[in-house]
Amino acid sequence: MNLTTKIAWRYLKAKKTHNAVNIISIISVCGVVIATTALVCVLSVFNGFAGLMSDKLAKLDPQVKIQPVIGKTLNADSIINVLRSVEDIELSQPVVEEQALAIYSDKQMPVNIKGISHDYNKLTQFDDVIRFGEFELGDSTDKYAIISILVASNLQSGTGFYDYLRIYTPKRQGVINIANPAGAFRQDSLHISAIYQTDQNTYDRDMVFLPIEVAKRLLSYDNNTATAVELKLRKNADETAVINRISSMLGDDYTVNDRLMQQASAYKMVNVEKWVTFLLLSFILIIASFNVISSLSLLIIEKDESITTFRNLGATNRQITQIFVTEGLLISFIGALTGILLGVILCLLQQEFGLIKLAGDKAAVIIDSYPVQLIFSDLIIVFAMVAVVGLFTSVITALFMRARLNK
Repeated sequence: MNLTTKIAWRYLKAKKTHNAVNIISIISVCGVVIATTALVCVLSVFNGFAGLMSDKLAKLDPQVKIQPVIGKTLNADSIINVLRSVEDIELSQPVVEEQALAIYSDKQMPVNIKGISHDYNKLTQFDDVIRFGEFELGDSTDKYAIISILVASNLQSGTGFYDYLRIYTPKRQGVINIANPAGAFRQDSLHISAIYQTDQNTYDRDMVFLPIEVAKRLLSYDNNTATAVELKLRKNADETAVINRISSMLGDDYTVNDRLMQQASAYKMVNVEKWVTFLLLSFILIIASFNVISSLSLLIIEKDESITTFRNLGATNRQITQIFVTEGLLISFIGALTGILLGVILCLLQQEFGLIKLAGDKAAVIIDSYPVQLIFSDLIIVFAMVAVVGLFTSVITALFMRARLNK
């Protein structure tokens, strides 16, 4: 520790002549601590919500999804044959997705249908989100559909009911008879085997899962046609490397997306909110830094006699200025480290005990307390932000000190 740092540290710890300077110094440190703690906690809460959303969507989103760049359909068999050489792929299945009309008894609503294989629950974690019934798409006597909780609510349907769920899609080919509008649609009827709930609007709003052969028949697709091919990778596979390899094998005609890219808009929204909030709290930190500038300005005025003594002992103006600049940096760094430590402790307590609860009906929410997730890179960003603000206050202090010494 050099001489200027030792003197700055002594000034920071020592009791000031005027009590107001002590109070302002304490307030300046506390302001930096509180702002830094708030930054850590808020970023961790946004990380928690993003993680919660990712966990819920991962139940039904495939690990990797291949779709055509142009058009809606692709030749699933040819793609699956190409993928056989990729050892890290554990399972690959074609799916068919389209919009349709669902009618149950006297209720109807537009839905998104997704035709899936009978062992689709091996590719995803479908069983984990089923609330009523069980995963079943068909047996020797009947065909079944799995519907979302909001579809069940809107259609007033459920598992074990006698009525059929009827699915209608427009005919893709042929002449439409105006005298018989119903003839312009293809339809099929299925019983409901299960109702699922992910607590994510993307899947809970209007999704109906049904056998892929039923979806192909409704849409007049042949056996090789699908709208996407979904993949499950082996346990320790390098997901990024596999995606890059598949992309190079299939070329530019297909997109190969992981779960994050499949729900890019949802994750982007959470990220935008996270960093907008970070910027707003950073402005509060900048405002708090003016207390540091006030504290240093008063300290400079108070230490006039000491400054004269330093000059008589041969200290240069630069060395004297460095003392107060260093004190400003010490206030910022001590506040940053204390704030980060306090923020981490609060986040760990929230993770363990759920101290801060979410408002609302406990029966209607999937968690009762704010989720938090600490990410080391966020702590680095917060520390860097406080360091930049500390540097700003030091520059202001240096300018004030230089002007005073030149009088």
